[in-house]
Parts: sequence; C-alpha cells; structure tokens
Amino acid sequence: MASAEKRTFSLPSEHTAFIDEKVSSGAYASGSEVIRAGLRALQERDAAIERWLREEVVPAYDAIKTDPSRGIEAQKVFDDLRAHHAARLADNS
Repeated sequence: MASAEKRTFSLPSEHTAFIDEKVSSGAYASGSEVIRAGLRALQERDAAIERWLREEVVPAYDAIKTDPSRGIEAQKVFDDLRAHHAARLADNS
C-alpha cells in the first residue's frame, strides 16, 4: 500500500452515518477503508467517463463534423423525445 497521509475532513451527518454503518456491518474495518473504497470507485467512474469520451464521443463528433448528413436535426430529436414522453405518460395512466 502507498504511504498514508493523514487528513481531516468535515462531513455531513448522513455521510458519517453511512461510514459508521459500513464499519459496524463488518464490510469495512475502519472509516478510512470506507473512504478509500469510495475514492477508488470515483477514480474508476472518472476513468470510465474519460474512456467513453475518448473512444465514443470524440469519434462520433468527428464523423458528424466530417459528414453533417450523418447527424439528426435537433428538432427531430426534440419531437421524438416529446412523442416518447407522451407515450410513456399514456401507458402510466
């Protein structure tokens, strides 16, 4: 494990209760372990977003910029969203 550096943070009571719950359940040995696990999850999520942007969003943007006919007009997207939303509302009533 990398060397540890001691820090002090102020957290809202709901976060401290969550940490305490995780420790008392036995899932983690200490509050520090809970925080480390949360930071690892945040790092993984950020890396996944960066990967998605780099591997999917940028190529799609470049393709549409090169050939605008591949894109969908904003009005069509909004019309489709409204129709989809209206259909879901009708199904739920």
